[in-house]
Amino acid sequence: MAKRDLLQEHRRKIQPKLQMMANGDSTVNAVRAEHMSCITVTSERLLSTVALRRQAGNAPVDAKGLRRLPKTKTLKKLPSNIEADVFVQLVDPTAAKVIGELSRSGRIVRARVPIDKLTQLTRDENVSFVEVGESIKAPRPSITAGKVSAPQPSMRKFGKEADHRFGEKVLIGIIDVQGFDFSHPDFIDSKGKTRFVAIWDQGGSGRPHPGQPQFAYGAEFLQTHLNSAIKAAPQIGVPAYEIEKQSQLTEGSHGTHVASIAAGNRGVCRRSAIAGVVISLPEEDLERRKSFYDSTRIADAVDYLVQLAQSRGEQLSVNISLGTNGHAHDGSGAIGRYLDSLFSSPGYGLTVAAGNSGQEDGETPDDIGWIMGRIHTSGRVPAANLTADVEWVVVGNGLLDLSENELEIWFSPQDRFAVEVRLPDGTWIEKINPLEYIENRRLADGSFISIYNELHHPSNGANHISVFLSPNLASDPVVGITAGTWVVRLHGIEVRDGRFDGWVERDDPRRLGRVGDREAWSFPSFFTKKSMIDNSTVSSLGCGNRVITVANLDEAGNRINISSSQGPSRDGRTKPDIAAPGTNIVAAKGFSTDDERWIGMSGTSMASPFVTGVVGLMLAIEPNLTSAQIEGIIRSTAKPLPGASFAWVNDAGFGVIDPEACLRETKRIKTRIDRTEPGSGPNGGHQ
Repeated sequence: MAKRDLLQEHRRKIQPKLQMMANGDSTVNAVRAEHMSCITVTSERLLSTVALRRQAGNAPVDAKGLRRLPKTKTLKKLPSNIEADVFVQLVDPTAAKVIGELSRSGRIVRARVPIDKLTQLTRDENVSFVEVGESIKAPRPSITAGKVSAPQPSMRKFGKEADHRFGEKVLIGIIDVQGFDFSHPDFIDSKGKTRFVAIWDQGGSGRPHPGQPQFAYGAEFLQTHLNSAIKAAPQIGVPAYEIEKQSQLTEGSHGTHVASIAAGNRGVCRRSAIAGVVISLPEEDLERRKSFYDSTRIADAVDYLVQLAQSRGEQLSVNISLGTNGHAHDGSGAIGRYLDSLFSSPGYGLTVAAGNSGQEDGETPDDIGWIMGRIHTSGRVPAANLTADVEWVVVGNGLLDLSENELEIWFSPQDRFAVEVRLPDGTWIEKINPLEYIENRRLADGSFISIYNELHHPSNGANHISVFLSPNLASDPVVGITAGTWVVRLHGIEVRDGRFDGWVERDDPRRLGRVGDREAWSFPSFFTKKSMIDNSTVSSLGCGNRVITVANLDEAGNRINISSSQGPSRDGRTKPDIAAPGTNIVAAKGFSTDDERWIGMSGTSMASPFVTGVVGLMLAIEPNLTSAQIEGIIRSTAKPLPGASFAWVNDAGFGVIDPEACLRETKRIKTRIDRTEPGSGPNGGHQ
């Protein structure tokens, strides 16, 4: 790890997480890439020489029983064999390209940058700020027990066919994981051909990539490829998906299920063309080192779908049933602003699952769903010279946590807080004042801590404290995060408002093997019940301004599912927007090996594509609707749950979506536009 900050000159232009990574050497970052989605190793030699850190070692032990670790090395230069996926915020959106630029949406640039080029990038006068992509969290819906029957053909059938033709001339885009079973009967038309017009598999190699610099990775399967596979499958005696093979073919595929709800033959948009983007979430550590799987890949996926819709002359309704939990949960993160810019144009709609982090406590003694729910804290520092504590738990019970644990605290620019951290053994890290930081400090057990106290974040002007607990990935064996309760204490220096919100960046629970006599995991840390606040748990991706954020309605119970994430956003906006059926939803079972064609799942992942389909029908009626209009129609026609009013509530939004009312209201708008503004616009709508 670095003793010397090689990016000190331009530190204010670089996100603390990126600075922390940049000031680690190549060996550390090569192993860190197993756990951090936004960096990748470009050197095959480095990949082959840095062993996967999963073996128990025989490091010498000192008198206190601690490993004697090698002395910290001082970096002479930034590593050149590590790349970062970043968003770059520009001063002037019309200026020339910056280093590594792949695409641009307004003032936000997508770039891929070798870490040794960061200093050059930040010296660009047109660069305001650089931040890495946020980690994408794998969806974890619950599976309905037992055998399920196929959904009734009338179940997701809304409106009059003459009004919307079930979504003809609308492209339904699904950004998801686990692959798309394009040959499932729910996607086969009357001529025996698939309704999937394209699948971009970001982690695949079975076909050439889409070809443009921004999309120069993965494999693109076109409709002709897919239909040829369907035709050849009976002769060869294998499923069509084994002929045109994606990198993920998970039985009961999440992406297949979601696509079925939105646009299957028993879904909502039954005649729409479908395009899928498979986000790569590698399971193998070596593949994780070589892959990006962060929110910049969502930006690429959306750009791909927008370009595809434009080339086909169609409107576009996109679903993302994946989540991120970084940044300020106020829509100011780079991915949020990138999407807001793209979806401000008429003819486009974007629907995002609210997330499944709503559970506060177990419903039964063995129910531990609350671990994934205790991700938010908030409170108030009452006045200057007073304090507030946040209790933050790293898992113990014999497990070894080898993930990077991150806590972000956001508060008013009117306030000045200092921060100190108490370790589980009672040791305190010294107080860190505003504009001070410690980076990659090695603790007594060999793990590391970094603390940053930042003023006036470039994206939203708020003040920001971030704490990183990092395993020692360069030792042999590796040293995990100290288990137990960590205390983050905020000290009021100047207090005018005093309120703060904090979020734990989520880790996907993932078993990594054994280190010595302990089981190693990448595991989510969480707040204690005392510090956890049961609101504002909506995925940060769902906090965007031009995003329709969907909660999980349990129709049978006539209530919001306990796991559904809650609002509002940090800046008090009404997220989620709407609730839709998401509990025990039966849809296509992808890549089935037991001849069962249908499967039931529960989660906001199932609720969101229902709304995506409704948006598709709305765009089929009035192609020139903006995302703001779509959101307004959905909100204004929503039905309250029993006992509720029309007021927004933090779990159900403005109520339950009423598809028929949405379509009637859209038709009214179309009729008014037809009467007052004749003519044909660029998206097939009205000028």
